[in-house]
Amino acid sequence: MQDDGHFDERVAARYDASMAEHFAPEVVDAMVARLAELAAGGRALEFGVGTGRIALPLARRGVPTAGIDLSTAMVARLRAKPGGGTIDVTIGDFATTRVDGAFALVYLVFNTIMNLTTQSAQVACFRNAAAHLGPGGRFVVEVGVPGLRRLPPGETARVFHVSEGRWGIDEYDVASQGQTSHHFAVVDGRLERFSTPFRYVWPAELDLMAELAGLRLRERWAGWRREPFTAESEQHVSVWEKAGA
Repeated sequence: MQDDGHFDERVAARYDASMAEHFAPEVVDAMVARLAELAAGGRALEFGVGTGRIALPLARRGVPTAGIDLSTAMVARLRAKPGGGTIDVTIGDFATTRVDGAFALVYLVFNTIMNLTTQSAQVACFRNAAAHLGPGGRFVVEVGVPGLRRLPPGETARVFHVSEGRWGIDEYDVASQGQTSHHFAVVDGRLERFSTPFRYVWPAELDLMAELAGLRLRERWAGWRREPFTAESEQHVSVWEKAGA
């Protein structure tokens, strides 16, 4: 269902540096505070744990945290960081891989649900999250709202990032809900490109996936500080809950 070839050693080696703005304390602290609140003293499991951007600070807050990730190269970076040995990581596809025990919180952030490029894989991911949750547990997803409204008629591409030395373009295939993110970066004086395929997904579609998995929507915000979600929101943080005992 996933392909770790898009997060191989070449990508892992510079992932943290290339995403530096997402590692900023003002970004991470708000996410970690909200996740710790939702964990409510229980265990947390991150789907797509990567290099530990969120799992490590969450564990430092006293939340026992585990992770699943398909990329051995990304996980190697996590394990090399201070505290990396405290995160129990299982290598595998987070749509289907199981780990032992029940969790109070399963979370999937930074658009990672879209790394599952078929609807069936995304449905399986919700079922896998529900299977890991104890009664009353929460599944949290942070993902962008598809930017199709911002595409001029007849166009299929939209620039999402421009900075010195790095550019990003999203290319859409509306017929299949496909989205390919093209990244261009200056590395050691030369221009490099890598592209990652995604499947974009709408909030209402995610709610139906949750219902199929036995979860119900608890809250939806436009950001980690509980900003109201509106028709103009470019992303959402959604919290689904498993029924109690």
